[in-house]
Amino acid sequence: MSTISVDCVIFGFDQNQLKVLLAERWIKDQEGNLLDKDYTLTGYHIYQDEDLDSAAHRIVEDITGLEGLHFEQFYSFGDLNRLQKEKDQRWLKQFGDVFSERVISVAYYSLLPSTKIQILDKDRNIEWFPVYEIENLAYDHHKILDKAIKHLRYRLSHEPIAFDLLPKKFTISQMYKLYESIYNTKYDKRNFRRKVSQMKFVVPLDEYQSAVANKPAQLYMFSRDVYEATKKDHHGFFFNY
Repeated sequence: MSTISVDCVIFGFDQNQLKVLLAERWIKDQEGNLLDKDYTLTGYHIYQDEDLDSAAHRIVEDITGLEGLHFEQFYSFGDLNRLQKEKDQRWLKQFGDVFSERVISVAYYSLLPSTKIQILDKDRNIEWFPVYEIENLAYDHHKILDKAIKHLRYRLSHEPIAFDLLPKKFTISQMYKLYESIYNTKYDKRNFRRKVSQMKFVVPLDEYQSAVANKPAQLYMFSRDVYEATKKDHHGFFFNY
């Protein structure tokens, strides 16, 4: 018998790095002694009275308390051996027959505008980790994370979802760091600014940063209305040419 779970890749940007929320997992022996620990993506089995989208929203809201976030289902994972690693089998045995050994996971990612949020789930140790420095993930969660990053990059090159990871008012430097972090590459700063200046929906404000050590930078905001009115003239969010 198999069960269905939802795994959520919760991305956040701390103004320097793209990060993801991970939950610590403890592996114990029959006497309750700690044998090992690693990390998982945030997720859980779906309830009998909810659909997949509702489960994804529940999981993220239970952790962050935030509503109205950008959610997207991007892939399903159902390999026969996805729970067969020795460490995963030891973890399953801790709970007897509570969890099935055959689990099909439907994966979502969500975007948070800040990593400065209060984690509401007190039953688990949940922390932010830089996406390109993660090791020791349980199950096949490395595959899920890699797939999420690839899908995020694809969507980012065609739609303005990057602004869901930025504060409402942001600088061009923050936007530049975000794109570099997501694509794990370097862009020419002058070329990047030139392309941003051509995006009518990135609206300059008559406001500047406050409480900064260096010269305050001008602030900008994303206008959904302007984007919808001009998107037929826009051909993607590409900064590498």
